[in-house]
Amino acid sequence: MGKPKNARGQGTPATVALSQAGVDFTLHPYEHDAGAQAYGEEAADALGVPYGRIFKTLVAEVDGGLAVAVVPVAGKLDLKALAAALGGKRAAMADAAKVERVTGYVVGGISPLGQRRRLPTVVDASALGFETVYFSAGRRGLQIETAPAELVRLTQAVTAPIGRSG
Repeated sequence: MGKPKNARGQGTPATVALSQAGVDFTLHPYEHDAGAQAYGEEAADALGVPYGRIFKTLVAEVDGGLAVAVVPVAGKLDLKALAAALGGKRAAMADAAKVERVTGYVVGGISPLGQRRRLPTVVDASALGFETVYFSAGRRGLQIETAPAELVRLTQAVTAPIGRSG
């Protein structure tokens, strides 16, 4: 990986968090298509990375509180598994406007790092099977690549099998 690189010279709260923690990471910019609906798949295709290695950041309400789920773009979030991983009973996807307000990021560019408020986080256990994983750097068209253990450490996440086949 090497030294952190900022695309277009601009850091994001996620890249700042990694830099401040002294974590090695690589930024991977790509041309974002404004018409794209599946942001993670778009990133995987643009970067030539397998879908199982690029992770999307989703925000759900678990027993009334917000929580972050980081799952492979290849599949879907298992809401019951997310609730169980956090010791909760029920989970549902959170309202997009609320998610943007709380995280400080726009949908399609939500990073698990550098959010306005630290939320309970669960990273799908499959991430630990890779030397490095990719996830949003905090804006559409920019991915971070780093070791999954660093993502787990910096978000104070628990790991659990919360992803399911799409």
